[in-house]
Amino acid sequence: MSINKDKVPTEESIKVQKSLMDRLSRVEGQVRGIKNMVENRSYCNDIINQIEASRSALSSIALILMEGHLKNCITEQIKNGDDDAIEEVLKTIKKLMK
Repeated sequence: MSINKDKVPTEESIKVQKSLMDRLSRVEGQVRGIKNMVENRSYCNDIINQIEASRSALSSIALILMEGHLKNCITEQIKNGDDDAIEEVLKTIKKLMK
């Protein structure tokens, strides 16, 4: 899956993009819910649990994007002799692991 605007989207990439957009919409709703919980002075532990659920959902989205990036963009860059692509992806992985 690639979200590269220069390439013609495949049926698979369109499905993945729709799935990502659906997941992002759910996260957006979760964040609005967290905001309402804070405004309504909900129990702190409940708010923390919702924050963690949102963080987990965003991590899942990041992993899906990373998979597509590795399978498509990075593979293509390496085939074209761009060894800096490996350093780029390693930096990104390090950020994800924090």
